Amino acid sequence: MVKRPDAANGYLIMMRFFRLMTQSYTGAGNLKRLGYPLNTRLLIVHADDLGLSHSSNIACIKAFENGRVTSGSVMMPCPFSSEMVDYAKLHPDWDIGIHLTLTSEWVDHQWRPLLGNKVSSLTNSSGFLFETREELETKAQMSEVEQELRSQIEMAVSTGMSPTHLDCHMFAGILNPEFLKIYIQLGREYGLPVLLNHEKIKKWFRYDVKRFISEDEILVDQLFIATPRSARKGLAQYYSNVLQTLNPGLNCLLVHPAFHDEEMKLLTAGHLDYNSVWRQADYDFFTSDECRRIIKENNIQLITWREIKERLQPYG
Repeated sequence: MVKRPDAANGYLIMMRFFRLMTQSYTGAGNLKRLGYPLNTRLLIVHADDLGLSHSSNIACIKAFENGRVTSGSVMMPCPFSSEMVDYAKLHPDWDIGIHLTLTSEWVDHQWRPLLGNKVSSLTNSSGFLFETREELETKAQMSEVEQELRSQIEMAVSTGMSPTHLDCHMFAGILNPEFLKIYIQLGREYGLPVLLNHEKIKKWFRYDVKRFISEDEILVDQLFIATPRSARKGLAQYYSNVLQTLNPGLNCLLVHPAFHDEEMKLLTAGHLDYNSVWRQADYDFFTSDECRRIIKENNIQLITWREIKERLQPYG
């Protein structure tokens, strides 16, 4: 007798089939390029917002050391970036890049560009980075975008840190093709892979990233990030579904671990999205036995940007 799948299993099978049918054409190409069998489910579990607070730093360190977070990136303009950079230097094998930062979204916890008033087109009247991408896109001069982002990389490198990759806070570095060109060029200059996904850029920003990349860049096949809608249904459920329906190819899952402590409560006060409760839930899931079990049962191969960098040309 053939066992019929229950409703939950049926949903997971359906979602995996749907993702397989809609997966970017680069899936098999990425696996071949990276030297993996074509049925391999590669996954970067990436912690954003290192340096935002002491709470987020400690949570991410614990998630690196005791959980299933494989990668992370530091926001250099933030007050606790030096703490995370010091950790990266003491642990050179960990996979830590630069979370290029052009926005400052927390009302009671804002930061300034590293170059200060030299890049005034990137700041509000108080000298802080703009809260929204819309303000940034309207007012930023591209020459100042390039100068500020370069300074953030240079600050990290000058301390002795060896970043493994670049990505961008709130996706501000890929707002439109002009921002994108700077982002990609900096990756090429510093020999660092940059986080890019065709599907999400097309959906969010309405342009085709493939027009602006060369064969040296790599597009992750699937990029996942929890939304307010998925958070309302339960973050553990969302992450479980992502892992259980993951398709072969190079995948990246963005998370924001931190603790629901007084520091993060104060920092995120008034925000329903990505607040301290949300970030505690991220930490809890990715350090849980349940997360380990799902990854093992679904034959997911965790990977880092460091490994990708070493396997790719011209980065390797």
